[in-house]
Amino acid sequence: MADLVTNIAKGRFIHYATLPGTTDSLIAVVLEAADLETDDALQDYDTLAALLGGDSNEQTDMGRKTLTNVQVNVDDTGNTASFDADDITWTAASGDPTGKLVICYKPETASVDSAVIPLTLHDFTVTPDGTDITAQIDSDGLAVAENPS
Repeated sequence: MADLVTNIAKGRFIHYATLPGTTDSLIAVVLEAADLETDDALQDYDTLAALLGGDSNEQTDMGRKTLTNVQVNVDDTGNTASFDADDITWTAASGDPTGKLVICYKPETASVDSAVIPLTLHDFTVTPDGTDITAQIDSDGLAVAENPS
């Protein structure tokens, strides 16, 4: 489950999850643990370029991953909506220790990070050591939208 939904995606992340088709996608971007900004700061960025232009650094050795089998689930009984995807695996992962996983919407015309929208932030604390690393997606999904109580 999302540790945090970014401000730009509040009320809209389920919509973005329904969009990925042939040329647009949801992607996972790994942030390094060192110099990682606070959740309060990270949730304020409206684009991936702005987020990476702050103090946080992308862990580029592991690389970005496209989410597969993205599904939106609407629960009329519980009055919620969530989105889910397959677990994400990095084979023979290497590089600096990680601190966060950012799930982003990449529009079909996006060739630059300034067009990529960060949706959710997840704690992702691992130290790559050459083995495979899997981000296991919670059975309840990546994030849930519900009515405030």
